[in-house]
Amino acid sequence: MRGAIVTGAGTGIGRATALALAGDGYAVGLVGRRREPLEEVARTLGDAGLVLQGDASDPNAAAEAVEQVAAATGGLDLLVNNAGIGTSGPLLEESLESWERTLGANLTSAFVMTQAALPHLLERRGSIVNVASVSAVRAGPGWTSYCVSKAALVMLTKCVAADYGRQGVRANAVCPGWVRTPMADEDMDAVAAAHGLDREGAYERAHALHPLGRPAVPEEVAATILFLASPAAAYVTGAELMVDGGTSVVDPSAHAFR
Repeated sequence: MRGAIVTGAGTGIGRATALALAGDGYAVGLVGRRREPLEEVARTLGDAGLVLQGDASDPNAAAEAVEQVAAATGGLDLLVNNAGIGTSGPLLEESLESWERTLGANLTSAFVMTQAALPHLLERRGSIVNVASVSAVRAGPGWTSYCVSKAALVMLTKCVAADYGRQGVRANAVCPGWVRTPMADEDMDAVAAAHGLDREGAYERAHALHPLGRPAVPEEVAATILFLASPAAAYVTGAELMVDGGTSVVDPSAHAFR
């Protein structure tokens, strides 16, 4: 049986990815800090789900999660580093504690999990998919540590791809735009409160210049992750694949000519 680990697996993109992988025949280790949502996903997956509560940025927790999945499935074929937070601010307003918290959740967790998983991935010639963001390539207002952490996550992906490709391990990153997740809903509620809108109005405002005019749903990002993990992507490594509906191709100043 193929084994996978998904961090941040309890909600949003992580949950959708775990479901997609289980549907494709993987046994999935579900890593996250909160047990309740992980157990809900595990109930949906049945025998294909293994709850591994813990902090993905903790080397001991990461090592334990990897060993449990490897023991249960005979190895490890895929690591999806999805855990992350959105807390950030403009540089002069962001504390060192906030900076370290964001980089710990979004970047260090991927480093720690990858370091623990690589020996097993090398044995099975497996792959890694890191969930970055369009914010890895486009700066958002007041999102200093978030953007920096996601840009660094893309470079971590490229470094792993370059160092371990000859040994059979592929590493890629997906860069979603806005996705309808609990975290994004909270952000949109803040936009709504600031502009006298409801949540749907906030999503519409955020996509006023967007080519597709809507946010993604988690399943759309999960489908891309499943592709990158599959034999169909056997010659894809070191890629930063935009799953942003075209956000990154738009020149905001061109709106003046519409």
